[in-house]
Order: sequence, then structure tokens, then C-alpha cells
Amino acid sequence: MEYIAYLHKDRESDYGVSFPDFPGCITAGRTLDEASRMAQEALSLHIQGMMEDGEPVPEPSKLDDVAKDAAKQGAIAFLVKVEPRDATVRINITARESQIEKIDELAEAAGLTRSGYMVRAAIGGGDHPTHHKSRKPPSTLRSATKVQFDDSILGQKRSVNLGDE
Repeated sequence: MEYIAYLHKDRESDYGVSFPDFPGCITAGRTLDEASRMAQEALSLHIQGMMEDGEPVPEPSKLDDVAKDAAKQGAIAFLVKVEPRDATVRINITARESQIEKIDELAEAAGLTRSGYMVRAAIGGGDHPTHHKSRKPPSTLRSATKVQFDDSILGQKRSVNLGDE
């Protein structure tokens, strides 16, 4: 989403940024580039706080809607793009104790939490696991799965056997 921001500059001051859709959300920067970066960060954090507090996040105003806004006097309007962060959701999984131990070892080696490592391994950061079913006949297959991680954090590939091979 893109929200309107007002860039203000008074003599002997930094560049200030305010948001007509979010009264009280302000930031500043010494340079135009810094003010722009700070605007994106401040607005993202403000929206995240609203979401965590259960407050409704307003839809972005249209440029025509704020054309006569008194707060815009002496300011330059620009757009700030923000993508509200998803809420963190707690889930439960079922796995063998030995599997969890192996995941924990890999997570620790990568400097991540168990959850962080599992999410990264599943969908993020190039750590997509490649699953290979065991070639054993079905009568001897006991939940054996080989998982190969291309671990970009450690700069190496890892193969881990999860299950009772």
C-alpha cells in the first residue's frame, strides 16, 4: 500500500515527515534520502503497532483528498510504500524426538531458532529442502526421509536423514 507523507523543512532543522492518515506518526532525517528511509520504517512500525493493538488501519487517502489539507502548507507530498507485516502465528507440529533433535542441531549451527530455521528451510532464503523418499521396499520403510538443505547461511549443503533408517 502507498500512503501520503508530507516532507517539511524549517531553517536549522532536519527534514521532518508526517502522515495525514496517521496523526502522531512522525519522523525526521538529516538528508532527503534519510528522511525517506525513516518515513518507510516509521510508518511500517506504526501500522504494525496498530495491528497488534487491534486498531483498524485506515485505507490510504487519495492525493485529491488531501490537496486542501492545512498541514500540507509549505510541505511536499510524496508516497511511502509499506507492506504490513503478517501476524506471527503459533502452530504445533508432530515429529519424532530424533527429528526435532536434528532440526535443533541444524538451527543452532545456522544461528537460528527452531522456528526460524524450519520456516527458512521450507520457503525462505534459498534453504529449500529437497525431499527424497527412501528407495527401500514399502515393507521396510519406516518414515525414513532424507532432507537436503542448501544452507546459504553456512555456505554448504547438508543432507539429513530424518526417521528410522
